[in-house]
Amino acid sequence: AWIGWTADSKNILAKIGWHGEEHICSIPRAGGKFRQLTSGNAIHSIGSFTSDGKSCAMMIGCATAPPEIFVGKVGNAKIKTKQVSFENTTWCQEHAIATPKDKWITSKDKTKIHCWIIKPPKEVKQKKSKPAVLQIHGGPHAQYGWAFFHEFQCLASSGYTVVYSNPRGSKGYGRDYCGAIRNDWGGADWVDMQAVIAMMQKDKNINAKNMGVMGGSYGGYMTNWIVGHTNEFRGAITDRCVSNLVSMGGNSDFADKEDGYFGGNFWSRPEDRWRQSPIRHFGNVETPMLIIHSEGDLRCNIEQGEQVFAALKLRGIEAR
Repeated sequence: AWIGWTADSKNILAKIGWHGEEHICSIPRAGGKFRQLTSGNAIHSIGSFTSDGKSCAMMIGCATAPPEIFVGKVGNAKIKTKQVSFENTTWCQEHAIATPKDKWITSKDKTKIHCWIIKPPKEVKQKKSKPAVLQIHGGPHAQYGWAFFHEFQCLASSGYTVVYSNPRGSKGYGRDYCGAIRNDWGGADWVDMQAVIAMMQKDKNINAKNMGVMGGSYGGYMTNWIVGHTNEFRGAITDRCVSNLVSMGGNSDFADKEDGYFGGNFWSRPEDRWRQSPIRHFGNVETPMLIIHSEGDLRCNIEQGEQVFAALKLRGIEAR
């Protein structure tokens, strides 16, 4: 999030995420409709302003190139930009970069879900096995979209189709969409992820028997939830994950108050948190998993990943 005043103090400028894009908008101090001052499938960020408030430093990026620095001239209707850094120009010319395509799908409860698909770039021959990876973002209140993801590009250049989406809980689609999973992780978000998985299985460029799933933080949570509810994936990577919301309540640096975001508490009324904990379903897991975690992660303590590893090992499921 970012906000700042215009030079005449009549408007507030704010960075707003919407449908996978990030734009600078102008909001009248006296109220009324806001104006979007930037456009396009891109990510816009603002730095400092000149003393007269008429120009600003900006960073703009897109899905096919890492961000560069721009100078923005702030007007009432739009911000005119001029690129001043070209740090990644040569790099982009020397590498095969795939262009994502977005599409909207509908979940079983008629919710519209925004998805992106990155196919291997034309310079790379797609593998005969047509492998695909489902990537899930963290947050959960964040958004995927039109930014440059080096990890996705590396996978695409290795012959994988990469799929990512903004299920309910994501930002960029309104307050109610974002708040739909409050105290209900594994609810509406899982409904939406099932629609994304079904889309992948129907894609002629994807071998439905050769799919992987991965994500970090909340993305690790949803990866854990998915393998506990379906065996459709050949392998999974859970990174800095959340697996047990009961134990996490007492060892995360983000201690949720009693009856706050989640219902109850983690000491005497843990039912809501246990209901939403993926580890509860690990008796069903058959998917081989790679667990990645950091001892220095204070938000999602390493014990969250250790529980996943221990449960899999005790059940004889391949894990590393």
